[in-house]
Amino acid sequence: MSISITAEETVFPLAEIFTISRGSRTEARVVTATISDGRHTGRGECVPYARYGETVESVIAQIEGCGAADRITLQDMLPAGAARNAVDCAFWDLEAKRAGKRVWELAKLLRPAPAITAYTLSLETPEQMRKQAAKHAHRPLLKIKLGGEGDMARLEAVREGAPNTAIIIDANEGWSAEEYADLAPALLRLGVKMVEQPLPAGADDMLAEIERPLPVCADEAAHDRVSLPALSGKYDMVNIKLDKTGGLTEAIALEREARTAGYAIMVGCMVGSSLAMAPATLLTGGAAFTDLDGPLLLAKDRKHPLTFDQAGVHPPAAELWG
Repeated sequence: MSISITAEETVFPLAEIFTISRGSRTEARVVTATISDGRHTGRGECVPYARYGETVESVIAQIEGCGAADRITLQDMLPAGAARNAVDCAFWDLEAKRAGKRVWELAKLLRPAPAITAYTLSLETPEQMRKQAAKHAHRPLLKIKLGGEGDMARLEAVREGAPNTAIIIDANEGWSAEEYADLAPALLRLGVKMVEQPLPAGADDMLAEIERPLPVCADEAAHDRVSLPALSGKYDMVNIKLDKTGGLTEAIALEREARTAGYAIMVGCMVGSSLAMAPATLLTGGAAFTDLDGPLLLAKDRKHPLTFDQAGVHPPAAELWG
C-alpha cells in the first residue's frame, strides 16, 4: 500500500519569553509530519534545533525527500535528529491506527502511567526567578535554567521562592569545569537533586577527573546509542529526547542500552506541543526524572492535549497520538 509523507511548519506562541544560556524565544516553531496510506493518517512533531544545525526549512526538506516506505527503512534513510523523529513518530501513529491498538501495545511496552514532570523556569534575573519560583512553588519538581554570570544568586533566589520544592538544574553547557567545581558544594547545600550538562559537549572530559557530588546528566552529549561509549566515567544519567534520538524507535533502544550500561534515565523534551510530548510519555516508567513540560509553556496547544494534574503528565488520548 503506497503512502504519502508531508511536512509543514506549525507555530505555537509561548505563554512567556523563554530564555536559556544560548538565547531567548517567544514562540515554538515546530514541524508536523503527516503520513497517509489513503485510509489512515499518522502524525508526528519535531522541534528543529539550531544547536544541532537544524532549521525548520532543512527539516522539512529532509522529511519530504526521505521516501521511506515504513518505519524500519526510515532508520537508515535519515540520521538521528528532528526530521527522523517526526516521521518515526508519525509511522508509529499510523501503525497504531491500522492495527486498532495503542503504540505501547505494538512496542511491547508497559502501559504508561502518569509521571511527575519538572516545570522549567527560564534564565532570568534572580528577582524574576524568585517570583517565578514562588508562583510555581506548589509543583513537586522545578527545573532551573542556569549557565551565566550570577548563577549562585539565581539559585539562592529560587530556593527562597520555593523552599520545599525539589530542584534540578540545566546549565545548557554554560559552565567551565572550575565553575562547576566551585558551585557544586552550594548545589548540595540548597538541595539540588541533579545537574544537567554543566560543561560543553565535546569539552567535558574533566567530568571524569573532578568529584561529582551529585548526579550529572548528559543532554547535549547524549543523542543515540552511538553516543553512549563517550559518556563513560563522566556522567551518571542520560537525558533521552526524541528530537536527539531521531524518534521513539531509537529512544526505546537507547533506554534499554543505557540502563544496561548503568545509567539512570531522564526523559526530556524541547519546547513543543502535546503531540511532541506524547510518544515520550511511553518512556517515563522507572525514569529518575521526567521533563515533559513543553505544553505547559505554550499559550495554545493542540486539540486533545495531554492532561497535566497533581499526578503528573498522563499518556495521550488516541485522538492526539498513538
